[in-house]
Amino acid sequence: MSWNPHVVVACVVERDGRFLIVEERINGELKLNQPAGHWEQGESLVEGAVREALEETAWDVRPTALLGLYHHDPVDLDYGFLRIAFAADALAHHAECALDSGIERAVWMSRDELAACRNLHRSPMVLRCIDDYLSGRRFPLDLLVHL
Repeated sequence: MSWNPHVVVACVVERDGRFLIVEERINGELKLNQPAGHWEQGESLVEGAVREALEETAWDVRPTALLGLYHHDPVDLDYGFLRIAFAADALAHHAECALDSGIERAVWMSRDELAACRNLHRSPMVLRCIDDYLSGRRFPLDLLVHL
């Protein structure tokens, strides 16, 4: 059996000490995550992150830096995830936009509020990305090269 991790893009969006978080239904259970989703063929990693944020939160965002690359193998799945996470600025909200199927709503939460409900996190990458963001971790976007 070959191992094929899913490549996902995610944005850590902070505004006034609060982070843009998605409440989503996964197998009927409510989970919390950054705006994140599968990278699609034909788009750059940055374009994918912008698209996913808009589809899941109705926010236009602008990635400003690469936050990091994160790998996670959930015990209940036969595949893992490679997350490319970005620090991003919130630009504009489009309240009239419908959110992706399975997305309940987008909310702004503090790091402490998120830490208090770790049992609802989609993966350990949720809090790790925020902690890396808060520690000042940033890499230039031109580190990513599409040929």
